[in-house]
Amino acid sequence: MDLWTDSPRARSDSMSSSASQGSRSKTVLRQRLSQLMTCIEDLSSDDEASEEVSRTLDEAFQLCGRFIPCDTFRLHMVTWNVATAEPPEDVTSLLQLDVQPPTDLYVIGLQEVNATPVRFISDLIVEDSWSHVFMDTLAPRGFVKVTSVRMQGLLLLVFAKQVHLPYIRNIRTTYTRTGIYGYWGNKGGVSVRFSFYGHLVCFLNCHLAAHMNYALQRVDEFEHILETQDFDIEDAPQIRDHKVVFCFGDLNFRIADHGLHFLRSSINSGRLNLLWDKDQLIMMRKKEPFLQEFEEGPLNFKPTYKFDRNSDTYDTRASKTWLGFTGKKRKPAWTDRILWRIKPKSLPSEGDDDEKASTSTDDGQDECPILVTQDKYTSDMSYGVSDHKPVIATFSVELKKGFDTALVHVSPVGVWSADQDALLTYTVQEDFMSSTWDWIGLYKVGFKSATDYETFVWVREGELPETNEVIQISVDKDEIPLLGGQYVLGYYSTNMQSIIGLSSSFQILESKRAVMEGLVPEDVNGLNK
Repeated sequence: MDLWTDSPRARSDSMSSSASQGSRSKTVLRQRLSQLMTCIEDLSSDDEASEEVSRTLDEAFQLCGRFIPCDTFRLHMVTWNVATAEPPEDVTSLLQLDVQPPTDLYVIGLQEVNATPVRFISDLIVEDSWSHVFMDTLAPRGFVKVTSVRMQGLLLLVFAKQVHLPYIRNIRTTYTRTGIYGYWGNKGGVSVRFSFYGHLVCFLNCHLAAHMNYALQRVDEFEHILETQDFDIEDAPQIRDHKVVFCFGDLNFRIADHGLHFLRSSINSGRLNLLWDKDQLIMMRKKEPFLQEFEEGPLNFKPTYKFDRNSDTYDTRASKTWLGFTGKKRKPAWTDRILWRIKPKSLPSEGDDDEKASTSTDDGQDECPILVTQDKYTSDMSYGVSDHKPVIATFSVELKKGFDTALVHVSPVGVWSADQDALLTYTVQEDFMSSTWDWIGLYKVGFKSATDYETFVWVREGELPETNEVIQISVDKDEIPLLGGQYVLGYYSTNMQSIIGLSSSFQILESKRAVMEGLVPEDVNGLNK
Protein backbone atom coordinates (compact mmCIF):
# COMPACT_ATOMS: atom_id res chain seq x y z
CA MET A 1 0.00 0.00 0.00
CA ASP A 2 1.30 3.47 -0.88
CA LEU A 3 1.64 5.96 1.93
CA TRP A 4 0.04 8.80 -0.02
CA THR A 5 -3.37 7.22 -0.41
CA ASP A 6 -6.22 9.16 1.19
CA SER A 7 -8.02 6.14 2.62
CA PRO A 8 -8.27 6.33 6.44
CA ARG A 9 -8.25 2.53 6.72
CA ALA A 10 -5.51 0.37 5.21
CA ARG A 11 -6.66 -3.16 4.42
CA SER A 12 -4.94 -6.40 3.49
CA ASP A 13 -5.96 -10.03 3.61
CA SER A 14 -4.82 -13.58 3.00
CA MET A 15 -7.36 -14.14 0.22
CA SER A 16 -6.91 -11.09 -2.03
CA SER A 17 -4.29 -9.03 -3.81
CA SER A 18 -4.40 -5.26 -4.18
CA ALA A 19 -8.20 -5.10 -4.23
CA SER A 20 -10.10 -4.98 -0.97
CA GLN A 21 -11.58 -8.21 0.25
CA GLY A 22 -15.20 -7.09 -0.01
CA SER A 23 -15.03 -5.71 -3.55
CA ARG A 24 -12.95 -8.65 -4.76
CA SER A 25 -15.40 -11.17 -3.33
CA LYS A 26 -18.36 -9.41 -4.93
CA THR A 27 -16.62 -9.35 -8.31
CA VAL A 28 -15.81 -13.05 -8.20
CA LEU A 29 -19.32 -13.88 -7.01
CA ARG A 30 -20.85 -11.90 -9.89
CA GLN A 31 -18.66 -13.83 -12.31
CA ARG A 32 -19.85 -17.16 -10.90
CA LEU A 33 -23.50 -16.12 -11.07
CA SER A 34 -23.02 -14.89 -14.63
CA GLN A 35 -21.58 -18.28 -15.51
CA LEU A 36 -24.61 -19.87 -13.88
CA MET A 37 -27.03 -17.90 -16.04
CA THR A 38 -25.03 -18.78 -19.14
CA CYS A 39 -25.24 -22.47 -18.22
CA ILE A 40 -29.01 -22.27 -17.87
CA GLU A 41 -29.38 -20.57 -21.26
CA ASP A 42 -26.91 -22.68 -23.27
CA LEU A 43 -27.26 -26.24 -22.07
CA SER A 44 -29.98 -28.30 -23.73
CA SER A 45 -29.79 -31.39 -21.56
CA ASP A 46 -31.56 -31.08 -18.23
CA ASP A 47 -29.06 -33.44 -16.60
CA GLU A 48 -26.08 -31.51 -17.91
CA ALA A 49 -27.63 -28.20 -16.87
CA SER A 50 -28.44 -29.51 -13.43
CA GLU A 51 -24.89 -30.76 -12.90
CA GLU A 52 -23.31 -27.52 -14.13
CA VAL A 53 -25.69 -25.34 -12.11
CA SER A 54 -24.99 -27.37 -8.99
CA ARG A 55 -21.22 -27.13 -9.45
CA THR A 56 -21.29 -23.37 -10.10
CA LEU A 57 -23.56 -22.70 -7.12
CA ASP A 58 -21.26 -24.74 -4.88
CA GLU A 59 -18.30 -22.62 -6.00
CA ALA A 60 -20.23 -19.40 -5.45
CA PHE A 61 -21.30 -20.32 -1.92
CA GLN A 62 -17.79 -21.52 -1.06
CA LEU A 63 -16.44 -18.15 -2.20
CA CYS A 64 -19.07 -16.34 -0.14
CA GLY A 65 -18.12 -18.30 2.95
CA ARG A 66 -14.42 -17.87 2.30
CA PHE A 67 -14.61 -14.12 1.81
CA ILE A 68 -16.75 -13.29 4.84
CA PRO A 69 -14.79 -13.86 8.08
CA CYS A 70 -17.12 -14.26 11.01
CA ASP A 71 -15.14 -12.86 13.97
CA THR A 72 -13.40 -9.52 14.42
CA PHE A 73 -10.66 -8.85 16.97
CA ARG A 74 -9.10 -5.50 17.83
CA LEU A 75 -5.34 -5.18 18.06
CA HIS A 76 -3.67 -2.16 19.70
CA MET A 77 0.06 -1.73 19.03
CA VAL A 78 2.57 0.69 20.52
CA THR A 79 6.21 1.29 19.63
CA TRP A 80 8.27 3.70 21.69
CA ASN A 81 11.96 4.42 22.11
CA VAL A 82 11.93 5.40 25.78
CA ALA A 83 15.57 6.59 25.84
CA THR A 84 16.32 4.91 29.23
CA ALA A 85 13.58 6.95 30.94
CA GLU A 86 11.37 5.62 33.70
CA PRO A 87 7.72 5.12 32.72
CA PRO A 88 5.17 7.89 33.27
CA GLU A 89 2.67 7.30 36.05
CA ASP A 90 -0.30 7.25 33.68
CA VAL A 91 -0.32 5.28 30.40
CA THR A 92 -4.09 5.24 29.86
CA SER A 93 -3.89 7.68 26.94
CA LEU A 94 -1.22 5.52 25.31
CA LEU A 95 -3.41 2.42 25.61
CA GLN A 96 -6.71 4.16 24.78
CA LEU A 97 -8.48 1.99 27.33
CA ASP A 98 -11.98 3.30 26.80
CA VAL A 99 -12.06 3.01 23.02
CA GLN A 100 -15.05 1.28 21.42
CA PRO A 101 -15.21 -1.43 20.28
CA PRO A 102 -12.88 -2.67 23.03
CA THR A 103 -9.39 -4.00 22.40
CA ASP A 104 -8.66 -7.75 22.42
CA LEU A 105 -4.85 -7.73 22.16
CA TYR A 106 -2.19 -5.22 23.19
CA VAL A 107 1.31 -5.54 21.72
CA ILE A 108 3.88 -3.09 23.09
CA GLY A 109 7.41 -2.77 21.76
CA LEU A 110 9.93 -0.61 23.61
CA GLN A 111 13.48 0.34 22.70
CA GLU A 112 16.27 1.69 24.92
CA VAL A 113 14.77 0.47 28.18
CA ASN A 114 17.35 1.17 30.87
CA ALA A 115 19.84 -1.70 30.54
CA THR A 116 22.83 -0.73 32.66
CA PRO A 117 24.42 -3.91 34.05
CA VAL A 118 23.04 -3.54 37.57
CA ARG A 119 19.59 -2.56 36.34
CA PHE A 120 19.46 -5.33 33.72
CA ILE A 121 20.37 -8.01 36.28
CA SER A 122 17.74 -6.75 38.72
CA ASP A 123 15.14 -6.79 35.93
CA LEU A 124 15.94 -10.46 35.31
CA ILE A 125 14.99 -11.22 38.91
CA VAL A 126 11.82 -9.12 39.03
CA GLU A 127 9.74 -7.48 36.32
CA ASP A 128 11.14 -4.21 34.97
CA SER A 129 9.35 -0.95 35.75
CA TRP A 130 7.83 -0.64 32.27
CA SER A 131 6.31 -4.12 32.42
CA HIS A 132 4.94 -3.31 35.86
CA VAL A 133 3.19 -0.13 34.78
CA PHE A 134 1.52 -1.85 31.82
CA MET A 135 0.48 -4.89 33.87
CA ASP A 136 -0.84 -2.74 36.70
CA THR A 137 -2.88 -0.70 34.21
CA LEU A 138 -4.23 -3.58 32.10
CA ALA A 139 -4.86 -6.30 34.70
CA PRO A 140 -7.85 -4.51 36.33
CA ARG A 141 -9.35 -4.32 32.83
CA GLY A 142 -9.18 -8.08 32.41
CA PHE A 143 -5.96 -8.27 30.38
CA VAL A 144 -3.28 -10.85 31.12
CA LYS A 145 0.34 -10.72 30.01
CA VAL A 146 0.64 -13.58 27.53
CA THR A 147 4.41 -13.41 27.20
CA SER A 148 7.36 -11.05 26.97
CA VAL A 149 10.89 -11.12 25.60
CA ARG A 150 13.81 -8.82 26.31
CA MET A 151 17.27 -8.30 24.82
CA GLN A 152 19.11 -5.57 26.71
CA GLY A 153 17.11 -2.40 25.94
CA LEU A 154 14.61 -4.07 23.60
CA LEU A 155 11.39 -5.22 25.27
CA LEU A 156 8.29 -6.78 23.70
CA LEU A 157 5.09 -7.35 25.70
CA VAL A 158 1.89 -9.11 24.61
CA PHE A 159 -1.38 -8.82 26.54
CA ALA A 160 -4.71 -10.48 25.80
CA LYS A 161 -8.21 -10.41 27.21
CA GLN A 162 -8.54 -13.30 29.65
CA VAL A 163 -11.24 -14.93 27.52
CA HIS A 164 -8.75 -15.44 24.66
CA LEU A 165 -6.02 -17.16 26.68
CA PRO A 166 -7.03 -20.79 25.92
CA TYR A 167 -6.89 -20.03 22.19
CA ILE A 168 -3.38 -18.55 22.17
CA ARG A 169 -1.09 -21.55 21.76
CA ASN A 170 2.45 -22.59 20.87
CA ILE A 171 4.06 -19.40 22.10
CA ARG A 172 7.72 -18.95 21.22
CA THR A 173 10.13 -16.03 21.61
CA THR A 174 13.55 -15.32 20.19
CA TYR A 175 15.99 -12.47 19.52
CA THR A 176 18.77 -11.41 17.14
CA ARG A 177 21.69 -9.13 17.92
CA THR A 178 22.95 -6.79 15.19
CA GLY A 179 25.06 -4.36 17.25
CA ILE A 180 28.88 -4.57 16.88
CA TYR A 181 28.76 -7.15 14.08
CA GLY A 182 26.12 -9.22 15.82
CA TYR A 183 27.88 -9.55 19.17
CA TRP A 184 26.04 -6.81 21.06
CA GLY A 185 22.33 -6.51 21.73
CA ASN A 186 21.95 -2.73 21.80
CA LYS A 187 20.54 -3.13 18.27
CA GLY A 188 18.61 -6.00 16.73
CA GLY A 189 15.19 -7.55 17.06
CA VAL A 190 13.07 -9.48 19.56
CA SER A 191 10.02 -11.43 18.46
CA VAL A 192 7.02 -13.37 19.68
CA ARG A 193 5.00 -15.88 17.68
CA PHE A 194 1.88 -17.89 18.52
CA SER A 195 -1.25 -19.45 17.13
CA PHE A 196 -4.33 -17.24 17.63
CA TYR A 197 -7.51 -19.28 17.11
CA GLY A 198 -5.48 -21.40 14.69
CA HIS A 199 -3.88 -18.52 12.77
CA LEU A 200 -0.09 -18.16 12.94
CA VAL A 201 0.94 -14.61 13.85
CA CYS A 202 4.31 -13.06 14.63
CA PHE A 203 5.37 -9.74 16.17
CA LEU A 204 8.89 -8.38 15.65
CA ASN A 205 10.19 -5.38 17.62
CA CYS A 206 13.36 -3.89 16.08
CA HIS A 207 15.95 -1.25 16.85
CA LEU A 208 18.09 -0.71 13.75
CA ALA A 209 21.30 1.20 13.07
CA ALA A 210 21.15 4.95 13.65
CA HIS A 211 22.25 8.02 11.65
CA MET A 212 21.34 9.43 8.25
CA ASN A 213 23.98 7.65 6.16
CA TYR A 214 23.18 4.09 7.28
CA ALA A 215 19.94 3.43 5.39
CA LEU A 216 21.41 0.46 3.50
CA GLN A 217 22.74 -1.01 6.74
CA ARG A 218 19.28 -0.72 8.26
CA VAL A 219 17.79 -2.61 5.32
CA ASP A 220 20.47 -5.29 5.63
CA GLU A 221 19.86 -5.65 9.37
CA PHE A 222 16.11 -5.92 8.86
CA GLU A 223 16.51 -8.60 6.18
CA HIS A 224 19.06 -10.46 8.31
CA ILE A 225 16.64 -10.60 11.23
CA LEU A 226 13.81 -11.84 9.02
CA GLU A 227 15.98 -14.56 7.47
CA THR A 228 17.84 -15.85 10.52
CA GLN A 229 15.39 -15.86 13.42
CA ASP A 230 14.29 -19.44 14.14
CA PHE A 231 11.50 -20.41 16.54
CA ASP A 232 12.34 -24.13 16.67
CA ILE A 233 8.78 -25.13 15.81
CA GLU A 234 7.59 -27.05 12.78
CA ASP A 235 4.49 -25.15 11.65
CA ALA A 236 6.30 -21.84 11.07
CA PRO A 237 10.00 -21.94 11.96
CA GLN A 238 10.84 -18.48 10.57
CA ILE A 239 9.16 -15.09 10.70
CA ARG A 240 7.88 -14.99 7.12
CA ASP A 241 6.35 -18.46 7.46
CA HIS A 242 3.57 -16.91 9.54
CA LYS A 243 0.26 -15.89 8.04
CA VAL A 244 0.44 -12.39 9.56
CA VAL A 245 3.62 -10.57 10.60
CA PHE A 246 3.85 -7.19 12.31
CA CYS A 247 7.28 -5.50 12.22
CA PHE A 248 7.72 -2.32 14.21
CA GLY A 249 10.10 -0.37 16.38
CA ASP A 250 12.72 2.34 16.10
CA LEU A 251 13.66 1.47 12.52
CA ASN A 252 15.72 4.69 12.45
CA PHE A 253 15.01 5.64 8.82
CA ARG A 254 15.48 9.37 8.24
CA ILE A 255 14.27 12.04 5.81
CA ALA A 256 17.00 12.53 3.22
CA ASP A 257 18.19 15.62 1.29
CA HIS A 258 15.88 18.25 2.83
CA GLY A 259 17.42 20.87 5.08
CA LEU A 260 16.38 21.52 8.67
CA HIS A 261 14.49 24.73 7.79
CA PHE A 262 12.41 23.06 5.06
CA LEU A 263 11.63 20.09 7.31
CA ARG A 264 10.38 22.23 10.17
CA SER A 265 8.47 24.56 7.85
CA SER A 266 6.68 21.61 6.21
CA ILE A 267 5.83 20.09 9.60
CA ASN A 268 4.61 23.35 11.13
CA SER A 269 2.40 24.09 8.12
CA GLY A 270 0.95 20.56 8.12
CA ARG A 271 2.34 19.74 4.64
CA LEU A 272 3.75 16.39 5.66
CA ASN A 273 3.21 14.99 2.18
CA LEU A 274 6.12 17.12 0.96
CA LEU A 275 8.45 14.94 3.01
CA TRP A 276 7.20 11.48 2.06
CA ASP A 277 9.20 11.15 -1.17
CA LYS A 278 12.45 11.58 0.76
CA ASP A 279 11.59 9.26 3.62
CA GLN A 280 14.26 6.58 3.44
CA LEU A 281 11.93 3.69 4.23
CA ILE A 282 9.49 4.71 1.49
CA MET A 283 12.39 5.01 -0.95
CA MET A 284 13.82 1.64 0.07
CA ARG A 285 10.44 -0.04 -0.32
CA LYS A 286 10.50 0.91 -4.01
CA LYS A 287 13.86 -0.83 -4.45
CA GLU A 288 13.83 -3.84 -2.13
CA PRO A 289 11.47 -6.73 -3.04
CA PHE A 290 11.28 -8.08 0.51
CA LEU A 291 10.17 -4.66 1.80
CA GLN A 292 7.44 -4.55 -0.85
CA GLU A 293 5.80 -7.49 0.92
CA PHE A 294 5.09 -5.16 3.87
CA GLU A 295 2.38 -2.55 4.13
CA GLU A 296 2.24 0.68 6.10
CA GLY A 297 -0.47 3.23 6.70
CA PRO A 298 -0.09 6.88 5.64
CA LEU A 299 2.30 9.03 7.67
CA ASN A 300 -0.30 11.62 8.60
CA PHE A 301 1.32 12.38 11.95
CA LYS A 302 4.33 14.52 12.73
CA PRO A 303 7.79 12.92 12.73
CA THR A 304 8.34 11.38 16.15
CA TYR A 305 12.07 12.15 16.56
CA LYS A 306 13.91 14.15 17.88
CA PHE A 307 12.25 16.23 20.62
CA ASP A 308 13.46 18.11 23.63
CA ARG A 309 12.34 16.06 26.61
CA ASN A 310 9.09 17.03 28.30
CA SER A 311 8.09 19.23 25.39
CA ASP A 312 6.58 19.25 21.90
CA THR A 313 9.59 21.15 20.53
CA TYR A 314 11.96 19.52 18.09
CA ASP A 315 15.62 19.29 19.06
CA THR A 316 16.95 22.72 20.04
CA ARG A 317 20.09 21.58 21.85
CA ALA A 318 23.13 20.92 19.71
CA SER A 319 24.65 17.57 20.60
CA LYS A 320 28.26 17.21 21.69
CA THR A 321 30.74 15.15 19.71
CA TRP A 322 33.20 12.78 21.33
CA LEU A 323 35.88 15.47 21.27
CA GLY A 324 33.61 18.00 22.96
CA PHE A 325 32.78 20.06 19.88
CA THR A 326 29.24 21.22 19.27
CA GLY A 327 27.41 19.03 16.73
CA LYS A 328 24.39 19.68 14.55
CA LYS A 329 20.79 19.60 15.72
CA ARG A 330 19.06 16.35 14.74
CA LYS A 331 16.60 16.67 11.87
CA PRO A 332 13.03 15.49 12.56
CA ALA A 333 12.33 11.99 11.21
CA TRP A 334 9.75 9.22 11.21
CA THR A 335 12.12 6.80 12.93
CA ASP A 336 9.34 4.92 14.72
CA ARG A 337 7.19 2.78 12.44
CA ILE A 338 4.66 -0.06 12.35
CA LEU A 339 4.46 -2.34 9.29
CA TRP A 340 2.53 -5.51 8.59
CA ARG A 341 2.60 -8.34 6.09
CA ILE A 342 0.15 -11.03 5.00
CA LYS A 343 1.88 -14.16 3.78
CA PRO A 344 1.77 -14.12 -0.04
CA LYS A 345 1.15 -17.19 -2.15
CA SER A 346 4.54 -16.72 -3.76
CA LEU A 347 7.32 -14.25 -3.09
CA PRO A 348 7.61 -11.36 -5.57
CA SER A 349 10.34 -11.55 -8.17
CA GLU A 350 12.83 -8.80 -8.94
CA GLY A 351 10.78 -7.56 -11.90
CA ASP A 352 7.46 -7.27 -10.06
CA ASP A 353 6.02 -3.80 -9.72
CA ASP A 354 4.71 -2.34 -6.45
CA GLU A 355 1.11 -3.38 -7.02
CA LYS A 356 1.94 -7.01 -7.73
CA ALA A 357 4.27 -7.13 -4.75
CA SER A 358 1.46 -6.37 -2.31
CA THR A 359 -0.28 -9.12 -0.40
CA SER A 360 -1.88 -11.96 -2.30
CA THR A 361 -3.48 -15.29 -1.50
CA ASP A 362 -2.00 -17.36 1.27
CA ASP A 363 -3.49 -20.53 -0.19
CA GLY A 364 -6.32 -20.91 -2.67
CA GLN A 365 -7.81 -23.66 -0.52
CA ASP A 366 -7.38 -21.82 2.76
CA GLU A 367 -10.44 -22.51 4.86
CA CYS A 368 -9.53 -19.90 7.46
CA PRO A 369 -8.98 -16.55 5.69
CA ILE A 370 -7.79 -13.54 7.62
CA LEU A 371 -8.30 -9.84 6.92
CA VAL A 372 -6.19 -7.10 8.51
CA THR A 373 -7.53 -3.54 8.46
CA GLN A 374 -5.56 -0.67 9.94
CA ASP A 375 -8.00 1.66 11.71
CA LYS A 376 -5.54 4.19 13.12
CA TYR A 377 -1.87 5.12 12.68
CA THR A 378 -0.74 8.06 14.77
CA SER A 379 1.54 9.30 17.52
CA ASP A 380 0.77 10.48 21.04
CA MET A 381 2.36 13.87 21.57
CA SER A 382 1.33 14.08 25.23
CA TYR A 383 4.24 11.96 26.48
CA GLY A 384 7.55 13.74 26.98
CA VAL A 385 9.78 11.46 29.07
CA SER A 386 11.77 10.51 25.96
CA ASP A 387 13.20 12.32 22.93
CA HIS A 388 10.90 10.08 20.85
CA LYS A 389 7.10 10.23 20.81
CA PRO A 390 5.26 6.90 20.97
CA VAL A 391 3.57 5.62 17.82
CA ILE A 392 0.21 3.85 17.98
CA ALA A 393 -1.52 1.66 15.42
CA THR A 394 -4.86 -0.07 15.85
CA PHE A 395 -6.09 -2.89 13.65
CA SER A 396 -9.26 -4.87 13.08
CA VAL A 397 -8.37 -8.50 12.45
CA GLU A 398 -11.21 -10.46 10.88
CA LEU A 399 -10.87 -14.23 10.75
CA LYS A 400 -12.62 -17.52 10.86
CA LYS A 401 -11.67 -19.35 14.01
CA GLY A 402 -9.72 -22.51 13.35
CA PHE A 403 -11.10 -23.80 16.65
CA ASP A 404 -13.21 -22.50 19.52
CA THR A 405 -12.89 -25.30 22.08
CA ALA A 406 -10.31 -25.16 24.86
CA LEU A 407 -7.90 -28.07 24.89
CA VAL A 408 -8.55 -28.68 28.57
CA HIS A 409 -11.66 -28.18 30.67
CA VAL A 410 -10.87 -27.38 34.30
CA SER A 411 -13.33 -26.81 37.10
CA PRO A 412 -13.50 -26.53 40.92
CA VAL A 413 -15.48 -29.17 42.78
CA GLY A 414 -17.76 -28.21 45.65
CA VAL A 415 -17.15 -25.41 48.13
CA TRP A 416 -13.66 -23.99 48.47
CA SER A 417 -12.25 -22.46 51.65
CA ALA A 418 -9.03 -22.69 53.61
CA ASP A 419 -10.85 -24.68 56.29
CA GLN A 420 -10.60 -27.90 54.28
CA ASP A 421 -8.78 -29.47 51.38
CA ALA A 422 -10.38 -28.63 48.04
CA LEU A 423 -10.91 -30.61 44.86
CA LEU A 424 -10.68 -29.75 41.17
CA THR A 425 -11.14 -31.75 38.01
CA TYR A 426 -9.64 -31.42 34.57
CA THR A 427 -10.44 -33.12 31.30
CA VAL A 428 -8.41 -33.15 28.09
CA GLN A 429 -10.98 -32.33 25.40
CA GLU A 430 -8.65 -32.60 22.40
CA ASP A 431 -5.37 -34.46 22.01
CA PHE A 432 -2.25 -32.32 22.44
CA MET A 433 1.34 -32.79 23.60
CA SER A 434 0.66 -32.83 27.33
CA SER A 435 3.34 -33.28 29.95
CA THR A 436 3.60 -34.28 33.58
CA TRP A 437 5.29 -30.89 34.00
CA ASP A 438 1.98 -29.16 33.23
CA TRP A 439 0.31 -27.51 36.19
CA ILE A 440 -2.96 -25.94 37.26
CA GLY A 441 -2.79 -22.52 38.88
CA LEU A 442 -5.25 -20.82 41.20
CA TYR A 443 -5.57 -17.20 40.08
CA LYS A 444 -7.32 -14.27 41.70
CA VAL A 445 -9.62 -12.53 39.21
CA GLY A 446 -7.57 -9.70 37.72
CA PHE A 447 -4.32 -11.69 37.67
CA LYS A 448 -1.44 -10.22 35.64
CA SER A 449 0.32 -13.21 34.05
CA ALA A 450 0.50 -17.00 34.03
CA THR A 451 2.97 -16.89 36.91
CA ASP A 452 0.79 -14.57 39.00
CA TYR A 453 -0.93 -17.47 40.81
CA GLU A 454 -1.87 -17.83 44.47
CA THR A 455 -0.86 -21.48 44.39
CA PHE A 456 -0.59 -24.31 41.90
CA VAL A 457 -0.77 -28.10 41.72
CA TRP A 458 0.97 -30.44 39.31
CA VAL A 459 -1.17 -32.48 36.97
CA ARG A 460 -1.37 -36.24 37.54
CA GLU A 461 2.03 -37.90 37.75
CA GLY A 462 3.22 -40.99 35.94
CA GLU A 463 0.42 -41.37 33.42
CA LEU A 464 -0.69 -38.94 30.74
CA PRO A 465 -4.46 -38.44 30.49
CA GLU A 466 -6.73 -39.97 27.89
CA THR A 467 -9.04 -37.71 25.91
CA ASN A 468 -12.30 -37.03 27.81
CA GLU A 469 -10.95 -38.72 30.96
CA VAL A 470 -12.03 -36.81 34.09
CA ILE A 471 -9.08 -36.45 36.47
CA GLN A 472 -9.46 -35.23 40.05
CA ILE A 473 -6.74 -33.39 41.96
CA SER A 474 -6.66 -32.34 45.61
CA VAL A 475 -5.50 -28.90 46.77
CA ASP A 476 -4.09 -28.66 50.29
CA LYS A 477 -6.11 -26.30 52.50
CA ASP A 478 -2.93 -24.59 53.66
CA GLU A 479 -2.40 -23.39 50.08
CA ILE A 480 -5.86 -21.84 49.74
CA PRO A 481 -6.19 -18.08 50.49
CA LEU A 482 -7.62 -17.41 53.93
CA LEU A 483 -9.56 -14.31 52.99
CA GLY A 484 -11.36 -15.81 50.00
CA GLY A 485 -12.59 -13.88 46.98
CA GLN A 486 -13.22 -14.48 43.28
CA TYR A 487 -10.81 -16.88 41.58
CA VAL A 488 -10.28 -18.92 38.41
CA LEU A 489 -8.32 -22.10 37.70
CA GLY A 490 -5.96 -22.21 34.74
CA TYR A 491 -4.27 -25.21 33.12
CA TYR A 492 -0.74 -24.27 31.97
CA SER A 493 0.94 -26.29 29.21
CA THR A 494 4.74 -26.27 29.41
CA ASN A 495 5.05 -27.38 25.79
CA MET A 496 2.74 -24.68 24.46
CA GLN A 497 3.98 -22.15 27.05
CA SER A 498 0.46 -20.88 27.62
CA ILE A 499 -2.73 -21.31 29.62
CA ILE A 500 -4.84 -23.66 27.49
CA GLY A 501 -7.82 -24.07 29.83
CA LEU A 502 -9.61 -21.68 32.18
CA SER A 503 -12.47 -22.33 34.58
CA SER A 504 -15.34 -19.98 35.15
CA SER A 505 -14.78 -17.63 38.08
CA PHE A 506 -15.84 -19.02 41.44
CA GLN A 507 -16.01 -17.87 45.05
CA ILE A 508 -13.56 -19.00 47.71
CA LEU A 509 -15.19 -18.50 51.10
CA GLU A 510 -13.51 -16.59 53.86
CA SER A 511 -11.89 -19.04 56.27
CA LYS A 512 -12.60 -19.26 59.98
CA ARG A 513 -8.84 -19.31 60.38
CA ALA A 514 -8.72 -15.77 59.03
CA VAL A 515 -10.56 -14.56 62.15
CA MET A 516 -8.44 -16.69 64.46
CA GLU A 517 -5.25 -15.31 62.95
CA GLY A 518 -6.54 -11.74 63.19
CA LEU A 519 -6.70 -11.12 59.44
CA VAL A 520 -10.31 -9.94 59.71
CA PRO A 521 -12.24 -8.60 62.74
CA GLU A 522 -14.45 -11.08 64.59
CA ASP A 523 -18.18 -10.52 64.08
CA VAL A 524 -20.20 -10.87 67.34
CA ASN A 525 -23.90 -10.02 67.34
CA GLY A 526 -23.43 -7.99 64.18
CA LEU A 527 -20.59 -5.92 65.68
CA ASN A 528 -16.91 -6.10 64.79
CA LYS A 529 -14.64 -6.72 67.75
